[in-house]
Amino acid sequence: MVESSGQDIKGLMADMSERGIKYCIGAYVDIHGVQKGKVVPVDHLAHMAAGSERYTGYALDGLGQKPNEDELVSIPDLSHIVQLPWEPALAWIPADLSFKGKPYPLSTRVALKNQIDIARSMGFEFNLGIECEVFLLKQQADGSLVPSDPTDNLVKPCYDVQGFVNSFGWLNKVASCINDLGWDLYSFDHEDANGQFEFDFNYADALTTCDRLTFFRFMAKHYAQEEGLIATMMPKPFADKTGNGAHFNMSLADVKTGQNLFQCSPEEDPRGIGLTQLGYYFIGGILKHGRALCAAFAPTVNSYKRLVRRGAMSYFSWAPVFNSYGSNNRTNSVRVPAGGGRCESRNADGAVNPYLAAALVLAAGLEGIREKLDPGAPNEDNLYEISEQERAERGIEFLPQTLQEAVAAFQADPFVESVLGADLKAEFIRYKLEEWNSYHLSISPWEVERYASMF
Repeated sequence: MVESSGQDIKGLMADMSERGIKYCIGAYVDIHGVQKGKVVPVDHLAHMAAGSERYTGYALDGLGQKPNEDELVSIPDLSHIVQLPWEPALAWIPADLSFKGKPYPLSTRVALKNQIDIARSMGFEFNLGIECEVFLLKQQADGSLVPSDPTDNLVKPCYDVQGFVNSFGWLNKVASCINDLGWDLYSFDHEDANGQFEFDFNYADALTTCDRLTFFRFMAKHYAQEEGLIATMMPKPFADKTGNGAHFNMSLADVKTGQNLFQCSPEEDPRGIGLTQLGYYFIGGILKHGRALCAAFAPTVNSYKRLVRRGAMSYFSWAPVFNSYGSNNRTNSVRVPAGGGRCESRNADGAVNPYLAAALVLAAGLEGIREKLDPGAPNEDNLYEISEQERAERGIEFLPQTLQEAVAAFQADPFVESVLGADLKAEFIRYKLEEWNSYHLSISPWEVERYASMF
C-alpha cells in the first residue's frame, strides 16, 4: 500500500509510472459492497482525482438515482493505493462518490467517514480488525460446489494440518499477497468446515480495514481462479457445515496518543475481563440497536441460514443467535476475547458491506458512550442450551431469524435514519426487501421433493 497524501499528484503519477503502473482503477462499492468503477491511464489520474469519471447512478444498486438525474463522480482516495501484485500494470484505488461537488450521502464509504469524523470530534479513533473466512471450492459438471480438496472430508476438520497443506498453493498466494501489501498477517488456518480457511491480519483504522476487506475478496477470488477454483465468502454455502463469518473486532483509541481506551487489566475491571467502562458503554450501544444492526452485519437471505444454533449440522454452529454479550464465549453475538481491550461482533458475515456496517456499529457504540448504556453482567454460560424461561428472565433477545425480520428491525429503529439519512436507509430497505421477496417467490428443489408427491 502506498501512502501518497503528502505528495503532489504529479509526483505521485511519476512515481507510479516508475513502478510500472499503467492504469488506475477507481473502485467504489454499491449497496451490497460489490466493487464498481472505471479505469484511467496513470497520466490521467489527476483528472480522475478532480472528478473526471462520471457514473449513471440509476444503473447501479442502492445509489438512489432516477434516469433523469445528473451523474455521480468518483474521487479516488490517493492515500490508499494498491499496486496489484498479480498485475503490476494496474493500481487499485478505493474511491468515494461525489455529486455536484459534494460527498454523496448514499455512498457507504462516505457514510463511514462521516461517523469517523464524529468519533474524532469526541476524541476517539475507531480501530477495526475483520477476520476473513473463505471457502475454497470446485464447481462440478452439474454446477454444484464441493471442497476443492476431495480428501478434506473430516467430520470436524477445524485446524486440520493435512487439509491446510493440501491447499497450500492457494493459501500461500493469498498469505504472501497480504504480507507484501504490509497488512501484517499474523495467523491463518483451516477453519471449521471442509474447504474453509481463515486469514487474520492486523487491525487498522476502520476505513483502512474496510478497504482491505474489499480488496481481500477481489484478491482471494483472483488467486482461486488461477488454480481453476472458486473462493467465496458467501455466508452459508453448505447447510451441514459452518458458515463464513467476518467478525468485527473493535476498539477506540485516544485520537492524540493512540492509547487503546478499551484496555485495562482484568484486576482493574470489576467484571474481570479486561475492558474499561468506556468499552462497556460501547457494547451497551451495540446491544441497544443489535437487532437493527443485524441487517447490515448479515445482509442476505443466505446470512440467516448461518445464524442458527445447529441447523442441519451434527454439532453447534458457533454462530450467534442472541443479542447478548459475554467474555470469551462464542455463543454471544458480542464477546470480549481473552485479554480484553476490544469487543467482537460475531454476527457479521462474509457478505457484509463493511463500510455500511462499520458506520452503523460505530454510531451505536458512540451513542452508548454518550448515554452511558451499561450492558449489565456478561453471559458466561452456553446460551444455546438455556431454557426459554431463563432467556426471558435475563432479558436476552433473539437476533432476527430471517432477512425479512432483520429489515423490519432496521426500518423500525429511528437510530438508523439518524446515522445514514433517509435516502440511504430507504435504498437499503428497498433492495433488501426485493431480495427477500425474490427468494420467497422462488420454488426450491426442497419444496418440490417434499410436497409434489405428498399431495
